[in-house]
Amino acid sequence: MAKGTGKPRKKIPRALAVVRADNCTGCEACIEVCPVDCIYKVPGEDQPHLQSFVDIDLERCIGCDLCERWCPWDAIDMVPPTQLVAAVADKGGPEPYLEKNGAQLIAVAQTIQDLAIEAQQAKK
Repeated sequence: MAKGTGKPRKKIPRALAVVRADNCTGCEACIEVCPVDCIYKVPGEDQPHLQSFVDIDLERCIGCDLCERWCPWDAIDMVPPTQLVAAVADKGGPEPYLEKNGAQLIAVAQTIQDLAIEAQQAKK
């Protein structure tokens, strides 16, 4: 299930981690190194034969890039917040998970992306 704190961000990182779920093996290397515990394992709901994978709570991600560096499967990309919606929409994963959580994941990405674009425009 998608997680989220619902608290507004005070600072938007230069990049946020997005898992390419189809490349993720669920090895949990990223979970072990995340300093803010924003990565969570997604079990194969109602389909235990499906391989597990991880997902990232974008509202908690601080953009440290440790997960990307430690992932042995090259399944995590650091994405600029102004490009977040497209990356989240294209990340893949099992259909039941995407059907259940996709809209919420994209909504969170859209909120962060909008804030990043506003901040970028305010600097001009």
